Amino acid sequence: MKLRVLWVGKSKDEWVREALADYAGRIRRYCPLELCEVRDEKGAEAEEMRRRECERLEKQIPAGATLVLLDERGSQMDSPELAAFIGAKRDAGTGELVFAVGGAYGFSEEFRSRGRLLSLSKMTFTHQMVRIFLLEQIYRAFSILNKEPYHH
Repeated sequence: MKLRVLWVGKSKDEWVREALADYAGRIRRYCPLELCEVRDEKGAEAEEMRRRECERLEKQIPAGATLVLLDERGSQMDSPELAAFIGAKRDAGTGELVFAVGGAYGFSEEFRSRGRLLSLSKMTFTHQMVRIFLLEQIYRAFSILNKEPYHH
């Protein structure tokens, strides 16, 4: 299985880029991982910004991939449940698993209907933090699957 994590906009702060690189390196011990940033949209109405950003995201999703969208309206999983989900996808050998983080205004309704919606929390986090939290949880999932002591 290959993992791909997509997000809208640049990871601006050095400490964010360092954390992302750290967790990406950890995840790559378990499976191939690709991180993709797509350009964010500026100067348009919110719906138009969502539409354009989702078009850019769409171009990064391989045919047949399983798509998980980080969305406040999504269901929540605890870490063992996320591990089981990732493990099932890995064991099924069904291609890529893609996680996507939208821009400031989220995803278009059309794009939202394409994937499974996952919420990290009922709280609101910055897009920069969500990237780190998502990679940390993916790494934690692999540590659970491999019965390593990271998750106690």
